[in-house]
Amino acid sequence: MNFRLPHIPWKWWRRAAQLLCLFIFLWLFRKTESDGGPTIAFGANILFRLDPLVAASAVLAGVKLIAALWPALVTVALTLVLGRFFCGWICPLGTLLDITNHALPEKAAPPDRRWRVVKFFLLGLVLTSAVLGCQLIGYFDPFSILVRGMAIALDPWLNRAVTAPFTLIYQQAPESVSDITEAIYAFLKTRLLPFQQNSFAFSIVSFALLAAVFALELVERRFWCRNLCPTGALLGILSRFSLLRRFPARACGRCKAETDYTVRCRMGAFNERGLLQPESCNLCLDCLDDCPIDLPKFTFDKPKTAPAPFEPSRRLFLGSVVTGMALPLVSGAVHAARGLPADLIRPPGALPEPEFLDLCVRCGECMKVCTTNALQPVLLEAGLDGAFSPKFVGRIGYCEYNCTLCAQVCPTGAIALLPLSVKQKFIMGKAVFDKKLCIPFVKNESCITCEEHCPLPEKAIRFRDVELIHPVTKQRVIAKRPYIVWSLCTGCGICETKCPTEVKSAVHMFREEAIPAAVRNDAEIMDMVSQPAPPSSEPKPRANSDGY
Repeated sequence: MNFRLPHIPWKWWRRAAQLLCLFIFLWLFRKTESDGGPTIAFGANILFRLDPLVAASAVLAGVKLIAALWPALVTVALTLVLGRFFCGWICPLGTLLDITNHALPEKAAPPDRRWRVVKFFLLGLVLTSAVLGCQLIGYFDPFSILVRGMAIALDPWLNRAVTAPFTLIYQQAPESVSDITEAIYAFLKTRLLPFQQNSFAFSIVSFALLAAVFALELVERRFWCRNLCPTGALLGILSRFSLLRRFPARACGRCKAETDYTVRCRMGAFNERGLLQPESCNLCLDCLDDCPIDLPKFTFDKPKTAPAPFEPSRRLFLGSVVTGMALPLVSGAVHAARGLPADLIRPPGALPEPEFLDLCVRCGECMKVCTTNALQPVLLEAGLDGAFSPKFVGRIGYCEYNCTLCAQVCPTGAIALLPLSVKQKFIMGKAVFDKKLCIPFVKNESCITCEEHCPLPEKAIRFRDVELIHPVTKQRVIAKRPYIVWSLCTGCGICETKCPTEVKSAVHMFREEAIPAAVRNDAEIMDMVSQPAPPSSEPKPRANSDGY
């Protein structure tokens, strides 16, 4: 009796690979967050380092080689051998789109091929703009859209939605019930939910971009991959030179007669004449399993039939180049006229602003791992090319003194990973007091909250004693009024976070070079008196009838 292994269709191998890669992606996504420790052992940024479009745009914009992006060369090499396999077997967004498509009704109409060249236009736009120092990768890169949408919108919303019922049960239900739910919640908190509850500005914008990619599945199967994805366009161009080819390079007469081959192919890789377009084939291998006569195969032999001609025209190429040259000029003019807001502060270790924007891919990883939720996305404050990049908001959170997590997860080095001792001295900005809000100035009462929380060994916030009349008791009192030693302040923002004033803090962080000269001069005088406090310049109050 002969034993034969059952034949496993190729599509099941592909689906297994897709699900495995999706599981790895989700596992890395969950691991890429703070757990209270100083380091992160795993990072989802490997996905960005495998992305050749991220590597190309960062290298072109930064005008330098980035060693951390070497995995992108592996993707390029494998694409030159296997074709556009990455989109069909590895890409987590493509897998999620395939899963979404199974829940939608099947489309009967053939794909509209007019959209097919848009991805090549976007590819030229992104790369040309990058050459001129305008980084648009955050708008169009599939991994930036996916990871940012999950990190800034879906993950915080999911945590809030799951946590709320457990909190309600814990507060209202009998103890016997809450004991069970708390055990379930502990498991979810350990395995599935984020370490902390974060909230982000403009999260709805990141969610809308991600939702739009999935909504396009209603129009056409894998609409994003077929028509809009610039990473897919780059891999598609490389795949025209791949060694692995489909044979035959056209749909046979039987397929044309019995089925609509333009609809059956998940990527619509056959043109209207039945010729295969290698740049559109994502190596799904469905055609191997669906063919009733087992005709198609993939081989490394040189094909006898020439593939379909390349879709993009020279006119399209010139249009993308011209548009890519115009956008940086417009963005630069607007940015020069408006300038960078004085309170737009980058994370510790961030490169100088032009270099930072060149290398930042707007992935949202640094915001996701920030232990205090201090890093928030920029919308248009930093110009068109600064959208979705991170900024520090001191009123929401502060920069933890012993933390370098944001630099650890940055895939391109836009945030340099500094030794902890260097990071602790890195000047993000400078603190400035608002005397119209600060309690010692407004209410003539002592408040030492900001000084207590200053993490520096030599406190950057100190006090001078001022003799005043108490507004209620009318007694002569000594009040402590704070001042900042600018030579020590690093702009960590904890004084702004912890300030007890309502709504708006009495101390605010600014970039050092953007602080008005009058305030700067006042601070320099304060630096000179960091030893003994000088006598107050305010007139001494008159004694009351009791001699006080």
